[in-house]
Amino acid sequence: MLSLGCDPGSRAEIVATSSVIPRAREWRRSRYRGCNVEDLRTWRRERESALRSARKLQQLTSKRLLHEDTLTEEEQARTDIEPAASFSKEEITQLLKNIQKGGEERATSLHLLRRGLRVRETQQKFIRLEGSMRVLISLFTSNLPDLQMDAAHCLHELSHSSDPNVAEACLPATSYLLTYLSGHSIPLIELCLYTLGNLVVEMKAVKKQLIPQGIIPILASCIRSPHVVVQEGVGYVLSQLLQSREAQAEIVPLILDSTLPQDMLRLVCSKLEEGIGAAVEFAWGLHYIICSQVNNSLLISQGTVPSLVQLLVELASVLSATSTEGLELLLCPVVRCVANLLAEDGAVVGQLVVDEEGLLRALFVCIQYFLVKHPFIVQECLWLINNLTADSTESCSILLNLDLLPTLLKLLSSHHMVNLLILTVLCNVAAKGAVYCQTLYKKAVLPPLVSILALSDTEVVGQILELLHLLFLHCPEAATDFADQRGEQALQQHHSTLQLQERVRALIQVVRDPGSLSLH
Repeated sequence: MLSLGCDPGSRAEIVATSSVIPRAREWRRSRYRGCNVEDLRTWRRERESALRSARKLQQLTSKRLLHEDTLTEEEQARTDIEPAASFSKEEITQLLKNIQKGGEERATSLHLLRRGLRVRETQQKFIRLEGSMRVLISLFTSNLPDLQMDAAHCLHELSHSSDPNVAEACLPATSYLLTYLSGHSIPLIELCLYTLGNLVVEMKAVKKQLIPQGIIPILASCIRSPHVVVQEGVGYVLSQLLQSREAQAEIVPLILDSTLPQDMLRLVCSKLEEGIGAAVEFAWGLHYIICSQVNNSLLISQGTVPSLVQLLVELASVLSATSTEGLELLLCPVVRCVANLLAEDGAVVGQLVVDEEGLLRALFVCIQYFLVKHPFIVQECLWLINNLTADSTESCSILLNLDLLPTLLKLLSSHHMVNLLILTVLCNVAAKGAVYCQTLYKKAVLPPLVSILALSDTEVVGQILELLHLLFLHCPEAATDFADQRGEQALQQHHSTLQLQERVRALIQVVRDPGSLSLH
């Protein structure tokens, strides 16, 4: 886990494993009364840790089944509506005999088998028949393109199964699947990629077999294909591999030692006019690599942050002028990549030259554009703004000077996490000292704070109390104005809440006597 940064703000990484949200820590007695700045910073790091844990996401691998492009629309519609029937053991045996005989029946029988393998029961019966996989693999490795493709589709259907035994039966085919990635048939390469991507989900044994067989160098070669479908397939395989439990120890180091990261970054930042599928796949792949924390310094040294920041700036600039369908799917992992790299060790991040003004402008454009249709993007952008403002006085100054604060204040009274993130960003600004607190006060930050104190959300109210403490500490006139806006009555609503009562009592004392709170 990353450290949370140092005084006074805290950056938080967005990781990709599930986690239990911890209970908020109660404040020690007299936390505000006589509280010094270092105590406050310590509490803020603890609070940010809880926020970070609450933000952890569960990674979910999923299997994909390629659509059959060779079917007519009528045949495809019929296939979707009419599920394939389960074959009996005798029917499968007969199909295999017909396939081995050759002749005209071979292609028909193989096509029927391929359709039957869409059914779980047929899959299980097929793999239990002695010699069945040997027959299928022999066709897959034949020099007859049509039969080879049908056999490849059969393997692909098997790879899509949720039964681990079916995936185990496909193990002998993995070396051939890898071999054909170096071939010339683009449809076959695409099919092999998605079959491999499906297989690595089920079994550790599959990954253990693929790594010594050189899957990483082969993918590093495939990613340079000029064909978008191949690039997207490579992205899918990498995404599946990088979400495995073995990724941090066994897979990420091999990827970082290859040319894959640079090529992934290149494809995330280019060719959007040809569709964003490949860019989305590789953006998530970069996200998983960064979350593994194996060697983020290397990624930073390769210019990952400036490249992704420039991409965000470019995407924001075209939001209102072009079709944005699916763009949120790319923005989400890209924003996370930047946020997590900015959460790295301060010495490393300090070497970065980032267009902070351009990045902040872009993030606020995205927030406003996707607020209604895709509100989850708002949350992602706020996490990045939090990490950007945590230790950067420049970012805090830009946020205030560009008059972006009104946008944040309008978002208050949104759902729980958005409120917490906005308040955390405001605390980052306020923690920079008296000038920043006075600017926040002059830009009318108090009225919305008084308003949302009416909420019963303990975490949100706790964050408001922290912000108020910083404002009152550096700007005593804010405490007087707060009292005039019936702030004391708003605080009294939370006087009986166990987790808040000490802080509420301390702040009420400050409101009544602003001089009681000092920096020492």
